[in-house]
This record gives sequence, structure tokens and C-alpha cells, in this order.
Amino acid sequence: MPASITDLDIHPRLDRPALRNVIAPRRPLWSPTDLRDLTSAVATILAAPLVDMVRFSSPQRWWSRLAVTDEIELWLLSWLPGQGTDPHDHGGASGSFTVLLGELAETFRYPAGPIRNHLHCAGESIGFGAGRAHQVQNVGTAMAASVHAYSPPLVPTREYVSLRNVPDEIPALPIQRGA
Repeated sequence: MPASITDLDIHPRLDRPALRNVIAPRRPLWSPTDLRDLTSAVATILAAPLVDMVRFSSPQRWWSRLAVTDEIELWLLSWLPGQGTDPHDHGGASGSFTVLLGELAETFRYPAGPIRNHLHCAGESIGFGAGRAHQVQNVGTAMAASVHAYSPPLVPTREYVSLRNVPDEIPALPIQRGA
């Protein structure tokens, strides 16, 4: 049975009707397009409180979970110049991110596909399917922040030495309840 709208786990600084409405339970899994629309809406509707909430830290990047439901999890991440992720997939979850501040470079690959690069600027959103592995980095000189969503929620990431090491199939990992 899906969670009721009152059972949503939402960050206390963002618990407001606007966020509750966009993450309300509606289906077992969200598509990459749904997730892209979600991160775009959250970054637009809640831009001021998100910018107020974001923190920048070194050497480790800062992040905060904004919300989790039975269908999605939503995060705010910050990126100082030069900070980035190792190559990783999302354990079989679909995902999305919208750049709130600055710009982020993404190098990505689907299994058996070519390695590609894309620069995402403030306001841009991307949704991706469960089979995508990527590496995200702030290659600019300004601080960056982004809103991320995943469905299903609470699935661990799997890291790679290089995107060239992504297998021909990315199997789903189990959900980590209580995370």
C-alpha cells in the first residue's frame, strides 16, 4: 500500500505544501522523465530555501537528503570547484539531476555504449535510465549545487575504476531500508 501524503519523510526546513504536492505518492516507480520534471520543479519552486540551505565543504562534498517516499528519494548536493564523484551507477535505479547553481560536467556511459560528455548549466535538467553509469564534476571556477532524485529509493551506488569498466549489463542492487 502506498504511503499517505502525511507519511512522507521530508527535511524539516523544506516541509511545505509545494514540496509535498510534487512528491505525493502516485505510482510504484518514477520514469526518468518524471524524475527530471521533479528535480526541475523542486529547483524552481524551492530555489530560495535550497540556496539558503546549501553548504560547501572540503575536502568532502556536502549533501542533504530532502525527502524520501516509497517511490523516490530527493537530495541536494554541493560542489566546490574541482569536486566530483568517482565513476558509478545507481544500482539499477533511474535518476535525474537539475543544476541549481553553477555548472557540472558529466561523463557518462550506458553498457556497451560510447563514453560521452555533457556540460550542464544552471537550470538544466537531465533524467536517465537505470543502466547509466556516470561521473559528475564541477570543472568550473564557481561553486555549484544540484538537486537529485532516484527511483526506486535507497538503492546503493556501485563504483568503477573507469567508465570503461562498466559491464554489459548493470544489475539491480537491493534497496537499503533504514538508510
